[in-house]
Amino acid sequence: MKDKQDALLKRNDLPGTSSSSQDIQEFLKAARGIGAPKTAGDHGRLVFALDATMSRQPTWDQACHLQAEMFHEAGKVGGLDVQLVYFRGFGECRASKWAGDAGQLASMMGRIHCQGGRTQIKKVLKHTIAETRKKKVQALIYIGDCMEEEPDILCDQAGELGLLGVPAFMFQEGNDPLAEHTFREVARLTKGVYHRFDRQSAERLRQLLGAVAAYSAGGRVALEKLSSGGHKGAQLLIGDMR
Repeated sequence: MKDKQDALLKRNDLPGTSSSSQDIQEFLKAARGIGAPKTAGDHGRLVFALDATMSRQPTWDQACHLQAEMFHEAGKVGGLDVQLVYFRGFGECRASKWAGDAGQLASMMGRIHCQGGRTQIKKVLKHTIAETRKKKVQALIYIGDCMEEEPDILCDQAGELGLLGVPAFMFQEGNDPLAEHTFREVARLTKGVYHRFDRQSAERLRQLLGAVAAYSAGGRVALEKLSSGGHKGAQLLIGDMR
């Protein structure tokens, strides 16, 4: 039954406690390792995955705003294609087409609504693996608040993703201990980063997401250009690289 549910991942247009300084430094250290695309003129690719189950409804509007800001930061740099992946309800897990237009991405994000259901993080990891085998994905960003699956299975998928060189940036809302433990392991196995955020750290998250998007798209040159314009997330990232 689970294998049949895993096959439900569809590619469609989408339908209608603060972090410690150590967490942030670990984030910056791993973010600098995301390589820009190697072929001149090629676009970086970033999978942006979301838990859209009902437990996230109280903070959903804020999350949409943060993610829209990240898309706009990426759009300023150019050279980055983003694919939105989300799950909700009973076995529903969908992926958008790859898009590089910030307005289009924000519009798709705005049409996602939370529905009751269990987490489907395994499908997100399997999908990212499949996409990377078609064409290199620079990073996976995942935002969620809980985990209702078998941790060992997720870690197995994360190990495979790590072998493909795709870091997973696991962002957790709230402080569910099982989710934290699993998210940290997924990040470790992929050489990514675990980062907890709440309303107090939302601005820092926005800045870091924008910096990672810029670096995924254009490497150090794009990041320095963003930093010279006063972008705090890019300045933090460059400062750590130095």
